[in-house]
Amino acid sequence: MTVRAPARPAAPPEPPVAKPFWTIRRRDALVGWAFIAPQALGFVFFVLVPLVAVIWYSFQSTNLLAGTTEFAGLKNYEHLLDDPVMPSVARATALFCVGLVVLNLGLALLLAVLLNQKLRGTTVFRTIFFSPVVVSLVAWTIAWNLMLQDNGSINAMLRTVGIDGPNWLRGENSAMVSVIVVQVVKNVGLNMVLFLAALQGVPRSLLEAAELDGAGPWRRFRTITLPMISPTTLLTAIITVSGALHVFAQIQILTLGGPADSTNVLVFYFYQQAFGNHDFGYGAVLAVVLFVIIALLTTLQWRMRKRWVFYEA
Repeated sequence: MTVRAPARPAAPPEPPVAKPFWTIRRRDALVGWAFIAPQALGFVFFVLVPLVAVIWYSFQSTNLLAGTTEFAGLKNYEHLLDDPVMPSVARATALFCVGLVVLNLGLALLLAVLLNQKLRGTTVFRTIFFSPVVVSLVAWTIAWNLMLQDNGSINAMLRTVGIDGPNWLRGENSAMVSVIVVQVVKNVGLNMVLFLAALQGVPRSLLEAAELDGAGPWRRFRTITLPMISPTTLLTAIITVSGALHVFAQIQILTLGGPADSTNVLVFYFYQQAFGNHDFGYGAVLAVVLFVIIALLTTLQWRMRKRWVFYEA
């Protein structure tokens, strides 16, 4: 008869090991949140909260003298459709935006191509064309306001060659052209530098290979250079369109929206209604319209990038 040895008692289960709270993953996440916290807080308090407040004000009727605010529903938006000044404001905004974007981007690209050549003195010219960017906007505009007057320096130079120049800021057509030119000369240097950096990033091997295949300068520029700098073109287009729709100081100093509302762009009209006429409800509606226009144009440019931006193909 076989005698079995008594079974050993089972070992007690080991107590679970408590995981440390400050794991590497949590520490890294905390560091990341700490870095983005200033930007996130700035976005919340200076972008998101004001945007919500503007939308809320667009449905209100504010009486500053009585210090009261009443719900107005869609009354302010109905006033937008009935406003007789809005067609001229929309026309002036569109003319300024199109003129500024086309002239700014075209001139900036032309200057960048010319200053990308390995010639003596290009650094000096780069500095000259970029220097207006760092000048105070108000000081720059005041100086141009003096030059564009009927007895200003521009007409004085024209009279030396027998040309009687107009009062640039008092004609309906010349006023808009003058404002566009002042803004283009002020900011063309920034886009020029961006295009110049993009041009210097185009591989020389591609251009040399195309030249060996018999491609001329224009064909090399159209089929190689333009596609390679298309991401920068998208960036400058978005920046310039947004800046064109935000123009205010130039209109305030040069024309005050005149003559006959020919330069009364949307931002300046919003300023007139909200802070001139103290109609904050209608001014908020104009601000909402401006926000929607900028958002739609930016989204449209971003969605269309796959059609003409080289790296998004």
